[in-house]
Amino acid sequence: MRLAAIDIGSNAARLLIVEVKQKRSRPEFKKLILLRIPLRLGFDVFTKGNIGHEKRIMILHMMRAFRALLDLYKVDAVKAYATSAMRDASNSDSIVNEIKKKTAIKIEIISGGKEADLLYQSHAAEKIDKNNTYLYVNVGGGSTELNLFTKGKATRELSFEIGAIRILKNAVKQTQWDDLKSELKEVIKKNSPKAIIGTGGNINKIFSLSKLKDGKPLTYHMLKSYYHKLSRLTTAERIKQFKLSDDRADVVVPALEIYLSVMQWSKVNIMYVPNVGLVDGIIYSLYSALKNKQ
Repeated sequence: MRLAAIDIGSNAARLLIVEVKQKRSRPEFKKLILLRIPLRLGFDVFTKGNIGHEKRIMILHMMRAFRALLDLYKVDAVKAYATSAMRDASNSDSIVNEIKKKTAIKIEIISGGKEADLLYQSHAAEKIDKNNTYLYVNVGGGSTELNLFTKGKATRELSFEIGAIRILKNAVKQTQWDDLKSELKEVIKKNSPKAIIGTGGNINKIFSLSKLKDGKPLTYHMLKSYYHKLSRLTTAERIKQFKLSDDRADVVVPALEIYLSVMQWSKVNIMYVPNVGLVDGIIYSLYSALKNKQ
C-alpha cells in the first residue's frame, strides 16, 4: 500500500509518499519521496490578510505537480492539510475549492489543536521512556503547538499564533507572549517535563548544524549559542556561513527565540530532535484510519 501526506504550512509545503509494509505486529513506512516547496504563504497572509494572486498561482502549480506525482507513484490514499496561514487567509476557501476542482485533491484546513495531535502521531519520541513527562514543541511559520505527555498520554494540547514569519512581520503582540508564558507555567505546574521534544524545520536544521549523533539532545546553552551567532549576521551572511537556504536563513532566528522562550519558561534544559514533521503524523493518522475501516 502507498500513502501520501501533504502539509501546506506558512513557510513551506511538503509532500511525503511512503510505501507501507507490515512487519510482524507493526507497519514499516518506506519513504519514496519527500518534497519541500517554499511557498511562504505567511508573508502575504500575516501582512495583508489574504493570499495574493502570485502565490495563489504558485499553489495551483504545486498541487498540479503533486497530483502528477501521486498518479506516477500510484498512491492508494492521500491526506492534505493546511495550517496557520491558510487558517487566517480570507480567501482560503476559494483556493481550496479551486484546487479540488482542478486536481481532485481535497485540502482540509485544520485547527492548531488538530495540528498538535497529528505531530504527536508522528511517533517523534517512541524510543524515549514513556514513564516520564515530556513537552512536545513544534514551531512553524505561523503558530507554535505544545503537547504535554505524561506516561505516554496527552494531558494538554495548546496552540498559539506565534510563529517565525509572524515575528518577522511584527504580527505578534506582547500579550500573546504573555499568554504563552502563563499558560505554559500553568500546564507544567503539576508535571514538570523531563525533556522537550522539538519538531519543525528550523530546529531540525540546527540539530544538523550541531553534528550531534541521533538520539543526543541539544541543550539550552547550545541553542542560545546558535541564536547569538545567527542573530548577529545578516540573512546573506547566514546563507554563506551556515549554508542555509534563503527561505530558512530569515526565519531560523525568530524560531530559535520561540524554542528558547519555551525552554526558559518550562525550566527544561534539554531538547531531543527526532527529525520528523507534520507529514509523518499525517501518514500515521491516515494509515490508522484505513486499518480501522478494514
